[in-house]
Amino acid sequence: MYDIFVLYQRPEDQEDFDKHYRTVHAPLVEAMPLVREFTWGPVAGAGDGTPYLVARMTYATQDDAEQSLSSPEGQAAVADLESFAGAGVLILNSVRTSTWQR
Repeated sequence: MYDIFVLYQRPEDQEDFDKHYRTVHAPLVEAMPLVREFTWGPVAGAGDGTPYLVARMTYATQDDAEQSLSSPEGQAAVADLESFAGAGVLILNSVRTSTWQR
């Protein structure tokens, strides 16, 4: 499995950020091909210096992630970051080497 984590920094206008993320950005990500799972939510107990929101996209392989991001839908989602994520984002790519579940 291959995960992409996106850590969004705290926006000045949280209400506008939340509305845009929920109504515009999340649907763009959901339209991306090859995404096996997409989860997102606010960081619990977040304060100054900590991310505001974290999103995770899971793919079967790194190649699937690369294809997804280079698709028209992926390009639209990436381009949309400029519309609402002006406080900054940190993107982490992770090859999942182990999974543990109960």
